[in-house]
Amino acid sequence: MRHKTHGAKKGLCLAGGGITGAMYEVGVLAAIEEACEDFRASDFDVIVGASAGAVVATGFAGGISAQRMYRALLDPADDFFPLQRQHLMRFDRREMKRVWGSALGSLRRILGAVTINPLGFDVWTEIDRFYDSLPAGVFTMDAFESFFIDFMTRRGLPHSFTEMPADLVLVANDLDGGERALFGRGAIDEVPVAKAVAASMAAPLLFAPVRIGHRDYIAGGVGEVSHIDVAIARGCELVIAVNAMIPVRAGKGAVPTGHGAQNRVRDKGMLWVYNQSWRLVAEARLAAGLEKLRHEHEDVTIELIEPARDDATMFMHSPMNFAARRELLEDGYTRTLTALREEGAPLRKALTSFGITLK
Repeated sequence: MRHKTHGAKKGLCLAGGGITGAMYEVGVLAAIEEACEDFRASDFDVIVGASAGAVVATGFAGGISAQRMYRALLDPADDFFPLQRQHLMRFDRREMKRVWGSALGSLRRILGAVTINPLGFDVWTEIDRFYDSLPAGVFTMDAFESFFIDFMTRRGLPHSFTEMPADLVLVANDLDGGERALFGRGAIDEVPVAKAVAASMAAPLLFAPVRIGHRDYIAGGVGEVSHIDVAIARGCELVIAVNAMIPVRAGKGAVPTGHGAQNRVRDKGMLWVYNQSWRLVAEARLAAGLEKLRHEHEDVTIELIEPARDDATMFMHSPMNFAARRELLEDGYTRTLTALREEGAPLRKALTSFGITLK
């Protein structure tokens, strides 16, 4: 690997993975800060965040160090980022009101059809009407957005993209346009940062889309190869991507459930069966996309940091389980730090080749 100049642009891409994925990302970046001389996550020139990674990316871009986040999240008494369950799990009353009205209309049509022509009644057509009455999401992002605005104000983070010290790009998806949307300088930059974070985190099924102007937005997710292409397009020659959304390899007694430790993913229920299938698809897209990017941009160094599949079983704990969150932080931190201390480790070689001195 040829040596780069100290002025070469460096990019950081943080994918999704919920609260547990964000914990892993903070642990990884805290280890990089610990291993490097006078280098912090906020020193990256371009910082890209999607889904839960949007929250962490915003903190880094605003100048908060990964070490500070790491210490705060390890200590339940630290009120640095006092996220509570009610900030995320608040029912969307407007959506529920719409569903109630739509469902009542469907019920009236069914009763009318049965009364007028009971023999010609098509039950499946009427069931389809009820499908269209389902909510666009169970919870609203409004409470989290208010919480995050307060957090940014208390910690002195800029509320606009143009005032951010680093080039922050947050990724969501335009629901009606069917395409990726970028919030940041040179893109959609008139939206407040907290609103863009909420849009990037609005995971389908759980959260209703976030309305910005005349458009609806949903979570960015893994998207286009953890959105590494965004950093490359902005001139980065080194891109470090942290991705926690890998398939879980379940072992004997490794699956935590409300009924005790189990052996199979299916023992955790329908949502985790879906989650695992989504992880498998995301991994295949990521691998194919990375190969293409490395072929098309041979002058760009791309380093992907992920947990081992066996380690990822800890991601199956509830995101609100503080003990599990602490374990994720420490796992990301210790494994990354160990790798950086090994001579010849790819991440170590990449950092040193760009003039970053390791302790």
